Amino acid sequence: MKNFIFLLAASTLAFSCNKKLEDSNIKDIKQDSQTVNSSDINIEEIPTLCYFDDMKNDSVYLKISDNLGTITGKLNYKNAEKDNSTGDVSGFKSGDTLKLIYVFNSEGTSSTREIWFLKKNEKLQEGIGNQDEDGNYTSAKQVKFEGGHSLKQIDCKEIAQNLK
Repeated sequence: MKNFIFLLAASTLAFSCNKKLEDSNIKDIKQDSQTVNSSDINIEEIPTLCYFDDMKNDSVYLKISDNLGTITGKLNYKNAEKDNSTGDVSGFKSGDTLKLIYVFNSEGTSSTREIWFLKKNEKLQEGIGNQDEDGNYTSAKQVKFEGGHSLKQIDCKEIAQNLK
């Protein structure tokens, strides 16, 4: 008798496990409130701007992306009487000032220096000031935005070949 009850219970269990999924109440499952619908996400493109200046026989090419105040990009100085330099810039925006670190190659070596630009009337005015041996400004108060390059905004297609 015990074997009969055990066999009946085992067969009932086996039949209930083979029940089709369509028979269950899947419609009653609610969507998780933490689930994000990909169509609800709106990712904006990070703005990219390009600037150029030609002062005497020297040229400066700058391409930057501004991701909510975090700046990254490329900078190229083409100098007539000194070696050229090309490299990457990264830093942040502080008010109207871009405070960047320029990592560049010149004369066969890699160097780093601080470079600031003041945004004024859709132009970037390069900051000039004393720098220490590591390339950092010795005094922020002494950085003057006069006498350096004044870069005007241009279409990035015009300077693409100069920023490779």
